Amino acid sequence: MSQVLEPVSITPKALKEVKSIMSTKSIPEGYGLRIGVKGGSGCGGMGYLLGFDKPKEGDITYQVDGVNVHVEKRQTMYLLGLEVDFYEGADARGFTFVNPEKEE
Repeated sequence: MSQVLEPVSITPKALKEVKSIMSTKSIPEGYGLRIGVKGGSGCGGMGYLLGFDKPKEGDITYQVDGVNVHVEKRQTMYLLGLEVDFYEGADARGFTFVNPEKEE
């Protein structure tokens, strides 16, 4: 069996939140976590998208602890090395994206 490239890593904290959302928000069977990029203009560069979707033609699909993750093959170069984490604090709560390649 060949090793599937995992362009994006997901921390255990983020994975726990994804599984919680999938079980409490009635995400349909066959859907997985989609990670992608949204184009930006100017100095802002691009942002990242996170959602639930079915696999599409042209996707790379891999599993992280039982969760299917879908990434568009053509976006892989923008996502390599990205880490999805989940932050929960008094001031905010939500998914964060850490890309060591884009350190400023």
